[in-house]
Amino acid sequence: MITSTDTNTTASPAAPSWTVGDHTVRRIDEVALPPQTGPWLLPGATADLVTGTPWLRPDFADEQGVLHLASHSFAVEVNGMKVLVDTGIGNGKPRANPAWHNLDSDYESRLVAAGFAPESVDLVILTHLHADHVGWNTRADGDDWVPTFPNARYLTTRAEWDYWAGVDMEEARRQMFRDSVHPVHDAGLLDFIDVTDGGTDIAPGLRLLPAPGHTPGQVAVELSSGDERALITGDSIHHPVQMSHPDLCSCVDIDPVRAVRTRTETLESLAGTSTLLIGSHFPTPTAGRVQRQGQGYRLIQAASGNTPDRI
Repeated sequence: MITSTDTNTTASPAAPSWTVGDHTVRRIDEVALPPQTGPWLLPGATADLVTGTPWLRPDFADEQGVLHLASHSFAVEVNGMKVLVDTGIGNGKPRANPAWHNLDSDYESRLVAAGFAPESVDLVILTHLHADHVGWNTRADGDDWVPTFPNARYLTTRAEWDYWAGVDMEEARRQMFRDSVHPVHDAGLLDFIDVTDGGTDIAPGLRLLPAPGHTPGQVAVELSSGDERALITGDSIHHPVQMSHPDLCSCVDIDPVRAVRTRTETLESLAGTSTLLIGSHFPTPTAGRVQRQGQGYRLIQAASGNTPDRI
């Protein structure tokens, strides 16, 4: 069973959650990523560097310095609107990455159990257009891929769309666009938004903030209610080790220099505040507050539960 401290792939009737004012953020688990993900994704996060960061253990890394990472979405109801942030890897998708290829998870049943049946979702926010963030955009219908959320608007930034439309993509990425992005666009469900430097409001209490570097048009998602605030990172921070070492870049960052600047600015803006940082690939505990530590930062975990806890 998935609880606030368990990220296995068995279906659960209740999702780990955090309450931010009037909003409840639910983590919809897809799959724990295999141990080899860390060395591939963050090659600079060597075993010595990770084991030299004690606060990462045991939740975010093991005693040997192997990083723990996960794939999940976040579901939140904002003023009666059901919103999903990113859609994971997806089931049955042909992928070059063996950990993602033809996945068969209980993700959809977890969505339903959390009260977010696909037909009830109003808005899908895509922080960026990478395969592990768009996979459940679509589901198989015979030989076709059709939108999983038929009544939702799917939202990404115009900068993100324009970038991928203008580059010569490798076949694996073209396949991802064919099965997980183009069917949504062709169905007339994909909207593009221009996000200003200061952020752009989508609805009261829901705001997109620019987070470029990993991809040119990536955004982070800010939730606010009263004096409470949370920030869903997208891939501006893949793993908490990048909080202690903000200069650590992902092997798939398109602009590493900009990615470091985005990460550092984000962490500095949150350090010492009550804002909840929620990691798009962080395993349990997934969320916490940012505290300065030495030349970097660390995560002070926030309580979560199968029933919403006040943070």
